Amino acid sequence: MMKTNSTRLYSQLAKLKTFEERFNYLKLNNVVAEDTFGFDRYLNQKFYKSTEWKDLRNYIISRDLGCDLGVDGYYLDKRDIVIHHMNPICPDDFYEKTKFLMDPEYLVCCSHNTHRAIHYGSELSKREFDVRAPNDQCPWK
Repeated sequence: MMKTNSTRLYSQLAKLKTFEERFNYLKLNNVVAEDTFGFDRYLNQKFYKSTEWKDLRNYIISRDLGCDLGVDGYYLDKRDIVIHHMNPICPDDFYEKTKFLMDPEYLVCCSHNTHRAIHYGSELSKREFDVRAPNDQCPWK
């Protein structure tokens, strides 16, 4: 798949202040990438189990403070975190080890719901987020 001049960058995304602005920057407008993997699905399954990917995933979660699209206050449950490739990837990205796979500039933390909405144009439900307080997840305090 050829990457175009409309390459999405985290550094540009981070300049957008609201969740809605960031979502609109990333959404694919009901256009799903051409055939993504098909018989090559084993490529991404193996990749996402690698130590290298898991380390990078942890870095992205930390950089984005565990927030949906990196927007402060949109905290995610650790079971609901997806690392989204901001530019659709294809088998050639795995074969050629392109920068789009592992460069943090092309990755962002999001929820499963947000991820589906970006890719498939599904409705993005308005979520209420709990107000967080210091030590709110420390049961011993």
